[in-house]
Amino acid sequence: MFTVQTAIWLIFLILFPTVWPILSAACLLSIAGSIIIIRFYPLRQAVDSRIDDKAFTPTLLIANETLPYLRRGLNEETARKIAEIIQKISDVSAVAITDREKVLAFLGTGCENHPVGRPIVTRATFEVILTGQLKVVQNNSEFNCLVNNCNCPLESAVIAPLICKGQVVGTLKLYQTRQGHIPNYVVKLAAGIAQLLGMQMELAELDRQSRLLTEAQLDALQAQINPHFLFNTLNTINMFIRTKPETARKLLIRLASFFRYSLNREGRFITLKEELKYIQNYIVLEKARFGKKLRVSRNIDKSLLEYSIPVLTVQPLVENAIRHGITPKEGRGTVQISACLQGDEIEISVVDDGIGIHPEIMPKIFQPGFGSGCGVGLSNVHERLKILFGEEHGLHVESEFGNGTKVWFRVPFSSVMIREEIT
Repeated sequence: MFTVQTAIWLIFLILFPTVWPILSAACLLSIAGSIIIIRFYPLRQAVDSRIDDKAFTPTLLIANETLPYLRRGLNEETARKIAEIIQKISDVSAVAITDREKVLAFLGTGCENHPVGRPIVTRATFEVILTGQLKVVQNNSEFNCLVNNCNCPLESAVIAPLICKGQVVGTLKLYQTRQGHIPNYVVKLAAGIAQLLGMQMELAELDRQSRLLTEAQLDALQAQINPHFLFNTLNTINMFIRTKPETARKLLIRLASFFRYSLNREGRFITLKEELKYIQNYIVLEKARFGKKLRVSRNIDKSLLEYSIPVLTVQPLVENAIRHGITPKEGRGTVQISACLQGDEIEISVVDDGIGIHPEIMPKIFQPGFGSGCGVGLSNVHERLKILFGEEHGLHVESEFGNGTKVWFRVPFSSVMIREEIT
C-alpha cells in the first residue's frame, strides 16, 4: 500500500508541480489513516471481547448456581438466594428482585429503605412490569419513587423484566450508587441474567408440571387399584355369590367398568358427566360393603354435565370423605356431591357429616405423603388445580372436628373450554 501511494505521489509531483502540496497532504492523511486502522482495529476487537466476556461469564455462572433454587418457584426464600448469588458474582452496589407487586429480595446498599415484603414503590419498576421492556435509570429522579423525603443512596439502575411463558412475573434490578452513564456490560449483564432466569423458570415449571402429571397418574392407579379396596370389594362380591348371585354379577360388572375407565383414560380433562359416572361405580362398590351406613346424595346442575374439568379431581375427594370421614364414624353417614355455576366459575364441592379433621392435622393435609393415602390425594388435586388455573383455584377445606368436612374448588368457566380445545 505504501509503495503504490509513494509512486502516485512522485508521478503527480513531476507532471503537476503546482498541485503537489495538496496531493502530498492527501496521501499523508491516507497513510496515517491506514496506520491507525491497522494498529488499533485488533485492540477495538479485544476491548469489545472483554466487554462481552465481562457480562457473559458472570451470567453463565449465575444461571448455573440459581437453577436449583428456581426449581422451587419464585418466592421470598428463593429470590434471596438468587440475589445473594448475583451480588457475589457481579460488581454492583445492590440487587433487587420483585414479583408484580412486592419486593421479594433486596441486598446491598440501601436495603434498609427497601424491606422485603413491602409493595413496589418506584414507578420505573411498574413501567417495566407493564411494558415488559428493560429500562435504564441514570439518575435518582428517574426512579419516580413514591416515598417522600427518602435519603436513598442509590442513583442509577438497570431494571429488567422477568418473563415466564410470555408474561412478566417480576423484575430484576441492578443498582449503582453513582449517577450518569451505566456501563454497557452492566446493561448486558442485567438483560442476560433476566432472560436466563425467565428461561429457567419456564423449564422448572415444565418440569414441575411433568412431575405432577406423572405423580397424578401413579397416584390415580394406586388409588384405583388399591390392594385394600380391591380385597374388600372382592370379599364383598364373594359374600354375595351364594346369597345373592345376581347382585354379585352386577358388582363384578361395576368393578370391571371401574378399572376399564382407569386403564383407557387419556388426556388431562374429561366431562363432569364422565367423572360422575366413574364416581358412581366407586360408590356402588363401597355401598355394597358398607350397606346402610353410607348414603350419597347429589346436587348437580345438569346444564354443566357436558363441560370439562380436570380428570380425577372429584373422585379423590369422595374417596377421602368415605375413608376418613364416614368409615370411622359410629352410625350412618352422608356424602353430598354438588356442582353449580357461581358467576363465571363452576363450583364443585364434596361435603360429609363424618368425624371431621382435628385442628392439629388441618395444616398438614396438603403435605404430600401425609396420612394414610389422604395427604397424597388431596395434595395432588390441590397442586394440579393451581397449575392449571392459578394459585387461587386450589382446594378449599372447611372442617369442624366431630361434625364433618367440606372440600370444594372452582374452575373458571371460560378456562375450562379453552383448555379442553387445546387438549
